[in-house]
Amino acid sequence: MAELILFPASIRSELPFGFWLHLAIFAIGIIAILLTSVIIFIWFERRLVGRFQLRKGPNRAGPFGILQSVADVIKILTKEDIIPSRADKFLFWLAPVIAFSPVVVMLAVVPVAGGALLADLDIGILFIIAMSSITSLGIFTGGWASYNKYSLLSSMRVVSQLVSYEIPLILSLVGVVMLTGSLSLDEMVNAQNVPFILLQPTGFFIFFIASLAEISRSPFDLLEADSELVAGYNIEYSGMKFATFYLTEYCEAIVLSTLTATLFLGGWQGPWLPPLVWLLLKITLVFSIIVWIRATLPRLRIDQVMGFAWKFLLPLAVLNILLTGSFVAFWPEAPSWMIGIANLVLLIGYILFRSRFFKPGGVTVGAS
Repeated sequence: MAELILFPASIRSELPFGFWLHLAIFAIGIIAILLTSVIIFIWFERRLVGRFQLRKGPNRAGPFGILQSVADVIKILTKEDIIPSRADKFLFWLAPVIAFSPVVVMLAVVPVAGGALLADLDIGILFIIAMSSITSLGIFTGGWASYNKYSLLSSMRVVSQLVSYEIPLILSLVGVVMLTGSLSLDEMVNAQNVPFILLQPTGFFIFFIASLAEISRSPFDLLEADSELVAGYNIEYSGMKFATFYLTEYCEAIVLSTLTATLFLGGWQGPWLPPLVWLLLKITLVFSIIVWIRATLPRLRIDQVMGFAWKFLLPLAVLNILLTGSFVAFWPEAPSWMIGIANLVLLIGYILFRSRFFKPGGVTVGAS
């Protein structure tokens, strides 16, 4: 059952148009904060990657290059909007909208403070999983509507990756649901007296890696790599339509950072500082790790990407469910530190066990 939470029910009933006022405030706030965050985080990523690569990054447009993202927005919005003559014009226009809309909607169930969120759904985590799946439909629609075989093939490869990594991603959240006893994100934050990253390091590892693949971030971005391919499913897009796809990718990175902070880092909880500040700090930390990975690891081949999902992450996710379920079913009063240590031992042991079967160069041990 969904309940809109901004004002207490008694106050909402007294305010004129209380329901719609609540909806308008949060909806406008989410969209404004998300779009502003994209501009800031694009600049932040460029500066951070510059530091990793021993260069300055943006430093000309405005102090410390802070206006570089604004200049890029103006540039891309003033570019000519070209539609291929044989493309399906309606679907060509609709595809970016389909891809972008779910990203905004997912933030509706994320709490930003104690009980402050747009919609407190009892099935909040299932709602996020369902919405995230719609983005792949927009990507495939864009590739198919372009009437370009390279766009179509690239969109099919992206969808195959998204579908493959959805399975371990969903299974990684089962442990969190078991420990919380609820599918509501607000309840999950309230249950984290100890951050779930300490109780579920295996679940965090799977969720974070699978989410990187879901949003096609490094090292899982070969499917739409500018330097190796023709750019991917969005090759025929330009102007505002291309900007929407680009905006979707960065919004997905911000949503990933938000969900990671909410599910595994305690969300808005923290001492001394206001709840919203804590949430923003944790989001920035997770986004910085995403950028660090981009600046450090090379891209993986498509066969390595798919094999990692099915052969490594999926079995690990099942083992994590069995281990967590055993504690919940047979030893519910087990101390938190014991659950965390057992989960960490599972993660380290599994990595060491699987690494014995491989050696540098990608050749399986004993195959020659």
